Amino acid sequence: MDRQLIDLLRANGRASYAELARQVGLSSPAVHERVGKLESAGVITAYRAVIDPTAVGLGVTALISVIESDAVDDTGVEEGLRALPEVEDCWRVAGSEGYVLKVRVPDIQALEATIGALNRIRGVARTRTTVVLSTKWEGRHG
Repeated sequence: MDRQLIDLLRANGRASYAELARQVGLSSPAVHERVGKLESAGVITAYRAVIDPTAVGLGVTALISVIESDAVDDTGVEEGLRALPEVEDCWRVAGSEGYVLKVRVPDIQALEATIGALNRIRGVARTRTTVVLSTKWEGRHG
């Protein structure tokens, strides 16, 4: 039942308890209680609006791998990455890269400036950038 509620909320985080209850065959108070427990347990961590990046002027998406220098302080690198508003997502990864970032910017000039800012972060040896040509889907739902 919890998995079904999670799937429904992933598809529509604004669904009412009454709507969820109808779809899973429980009462609204029972759904409210189950969702509350999922939130308290840290299973559901946030609700947010998903926007079309181009509609808000962010027409360029890039995936940027960050290669750290040998003498690196993870905390300092992560603080530097977090300070850049263009970095939308950050994953710590295994392999030759230390991090993979999803960056959204208005244009190629802004991407170049962001790459420069990334390379100036203490502990970053270099970056490798892949520009996204088109997005087929993000945030898989089901």
